[in-house]
Amino acid sequence: MFEQREVPRDGRVWAAFEAVPRLGFLPEDVRPQAEMDAPLPIGHGQTNSQPSTVAGMLELLDVPAGARVLDVGTGSGWTTALLAHLVGPSGRVIGTELVQELRDRGAANLERALQRSGEFASAEIRHAQPGVLGAPEDAPFDRILVSAEPNVLPEELVTQLAPGGIMVIPVAGTMLRVVRDAEGDVATTRHGNYRFVPLR
Repeated sequence: MFEQREVPRDGRVWAAFEAVPRLGFLPEDVRPQAEMDAPLPIGHGQTNSQPSTVAGMLELLDVPAGARVLDVGTGSGWTTALLAHLVGPSGRVIGTELVQELRDRGAANLERALQRSGEFASAEIRHAQPGVLGAPEDAPFDRILVSAEPNVLPEELVTQLAPGGIMVIPVAGTMLRVVRDAEGDVATTRHGNYRFVPLR
């Protein structure tokens, strides 16, 4: 798959990477580069994120079986499929993507992945509406993964976190882990510097 230094440390994340190969989520012209630990273009100025970055984000997210998960900025659909494997058949994953063509392609990629195994959650990718972040009508979520970068932490997504929920999101170049406790209070920790496409 990837060089040993890029293998996820979390065994469940590693199993998801094995169950959901990146290759099937890439455009034909970049598939020969699927095993590179680098972001790869998928069109419309968007990328399929660097695998080691995806692994680190999923480890920070600490996704339990049976969770309700929101995946913002799904792009190729790869992260949505990885999340669907992590939460398993008793979970649910909703992905959102603003670019209609990417949403359609990502949904087709996801459907192919789901058909290969009964170990995946119910999952879908929706066309995001301009000006609406996430899926507020389906909130709250136990976990939220964001694969695009805002300049400030979006309160609209924080409010979609369930008590005990976790969100992982790059904000202004820094990866944040946002935790809402049982009382609804929010704590944020920083986990390195990253660059993503802008969250729109």
